[in-house]
Amino acid sequence: MTAPQSSGNLLHNLLLFGRVLRGLGMDINPGRMIDLVDALAYIQLGYKQDFYHACRSLLVHDKEDIPLFDQAFERFWRKHDGGWFDIGVPSLPRQKQQSERIITPPPLSDSAEPPEQDKADQGEAEEEDLLQILEVTQTYSDQETLRHKDFAELTPDELATIKLLIVSLAWHLGRRMTRRQRPGRGPTFDMRRSLRRNLRYGGEMIEWPTRKKKDKPRPLVVIADISGSMERYTRLLLHFIYGLSEGLDEVVEAFVFSTRLTHITRQLRNKDIDQAMHRISQAVPDWSGGTRIGEAFKRFNYDWGRRVLGRGAVVLIISDGWDRGEPELLGQEMARLQRSSYRLIWLNPLLGSPRYEPLTRGIQAAMPYIDDFLPVHNLASLQELATHLAQVSSRSRK
Repeated sequence: MTAPQSSGNLLHNLLLFGRVLRGLGMDINPGRMIDLVDALAYIQLGYKQDFYHACRSLLVHDKEDIPLFDQAFERFWRKHDGGWFDIGVPSLPRQKQQSERIITPPPLSDSAEPPEQDKADQGEAEEEDLLQILEVTQTYSDQETLRHKDFAELTPDELATIKLLIVSLAWHLGRRMTRRQRPGRGPTFDMRRSLRRNLRYGGEMIEWPTRKKKDKPRPLVVIADISGSMERYTRLLLHFIYGLSEGLDEVVEAFVFSTRLTHITRQLRNKDIDQAMHRISQAVPDWSGGTRIGEAFKRFNYDWGRRVLGRGAVVLIISDGWDRGEPELLGQEMARLQRSSYRLIWLNPLLGSPRYEPLTRGIQAAMPYIDDFLPVHNLASLQELATHLAQVSSRSRK
């Protein structure tokens, strides 16, 4: 059995399969679909049984749903000319066949024949379901366009896709050298290992092992603006922070602010992204309120700076810079924050517009202390940020 040749639409079909299972009454949420996407990297898609068991183990959490899942799986991922499942965008007739097989109700008994009127009603219902499926599939058909679409302009269906793609992004932060050492090709002579190794030679120094410094991932601190001016971007950016905390080896310390600062690291430590978002919404008392960036940064510097900014931490600030507080206070706290961090990166969703200019008092007060001023308005900007963070240790401060 040969592996199927991907046309780049496997994710599209996985999302549609999850929607079909949810329509059949199974408990399918975005968190489980994200786990399935991650798991596909560890199996061979050319083997149907591997793909089947990966889907069933991650999507089925009730033993009573197994027969229903098996039937849906066999009919949805049916064999075509190209392989055992279709990973291209199906044509209209094929989608209609797929919809009919999945949505068809359980068969009646052999002695009963459905009336003609029931058949007609069933056909109309299937046509409506088909149109809904076609409408959803169109939102996933052109991922390249979706990558460059501003978060504030997304439709509800596009938002669901973008959330899944954001959380599945691969993140890697630059590493830092520690004071500890380990065996390796370094400049330091390892006396203990030398004595132990050279005992086999009667104590004569034949081998000269050395040590080198250990390296660790840099800590990351995220401070995000959730005020009213950021409302169009807030929820997607929280998904971005969740993806960071799940994708990095080090613990990501996360804070949100509007008129006050709230620590949300504990709320993000949840395998279910929906539950994490719910816990965050309950923990934040000033959602979509006013903006006092300087006061929020002052609280962070005095209450949290020494706890989370050691060991060469990288700080990400996510805000549009609209501030009702005093710009002098913001500048003073930004200077303190930059001195305490290895690198200070400001992500601004408005920076994606070609007409944007940093003219607000808040941004002008903060600009002298920002090491990197980057956009964060679409999926492409997040992918560029991932590349930027991976190279952060090789970049020098201005």
